[in-house]
Amino acid sequence: MEGKREESVMRKKSEQEGEVMDGSDIMELVGDEKVYGEFVDHKFQELDRDRMADGLKRDPIVILRIDGEDLLEFIKSPSYEPELVSILSEIEVPNGSLHDYIIKAFERLSVDQGMPPASDSWVMSNIVEPALQSCSTFLEQPIRQDTFLLHLTKVAECVAQHLKERPVIVAHTENNFDGRGIKRLLSNKFELEKTLDAALKTVARDRSGKISKEYLRVALDVVAPSAGLPPFGAVAQMDKVIADVAKMLDADDGKIVEEEEFKKLLTEIMGSIMLQLEGNPVSVSTNSVVHEPLTSASTILPPPSHSAA
Repeated sequence: MEGKREESVMRKKSEQEGEVMDGSDIMELVGDEKVYGEFVDHKFQELDRDRMADGLKRDPIVILRIDGEDLLEFIKSPSYEPELVSILSEIEVPNGSLHDYIIKAFERLSVDQGMPPASDSWVMSNIVEPALQSCSTFLEQPIRQDTFLLHLTKVAECVAQHLKERPVIVAHTENNFDGRGIKRLLSNKFELEKTLDAALKTVARDRSGKISKEYLRVALDVVAPSAGLPPFGAVAQMDKVIADVAKMLDADDGKIVEEEEFKKLLTEIMGSIMLQLEGNPVSVSTNSVVHEPLTSASTILPPPSHSAA
């Protein structure tokens, strides 16, 4: 990842649209473990509003300073043009103009490529839109690959200049699902049995005590935290991995099985998911633009609540 940690004291700018923290007090923040810990918890409260963040392991947040340098490096790199051609092929804007396609392209660029999240309203209105207005013309013309590459490059260079003048601070966190959590659980027989028993308490049984295989997904969601997996619906890539494994093992056929058979099937599902992830890990990153000035803990956290004595 090409983003840079904050290494120097920078200015704080207050604009009419609202104040955005551009790096002031970052060194003080990182140096104070208590304040930094509170800041991390606060940022996760924001990130958790996104369904993609629900139930995910709280990996450390990295504070990135996006100042345009990495974006310029990306523009000059051999991977730049092939990446943009690929992005263009994925964009669908019926009757869209060149302007519309360029906006969509910026939304698909990542912090790894030196671009703060364009989905953030401040980034769009203060970085991307000004670059579009000042660095390119004729953006209402029909879309063609050559004109798309030409004008997007011009605008990207302008965006890099705007970022140089007004760096954006981004809180970045990344979750990697590589099967190691499942492997740890499966290798600990006591913990595995305990986890499986807890999962079985959440599923319905028929009069004879048997369980329908349709509850395997429910049980898997219960064991997910112990296996280092996200809850169903939180990560689309993981949902697909689980669906493929369930199909391969006929886990969705709705048959009724004994409790021990149910536990065996659940264990087999976890083992198959582990093998899939070992071969093709799933990585999910979340980025949030930091808008709060960090002069003190009280400026980034809600006031503490005090219970009555």
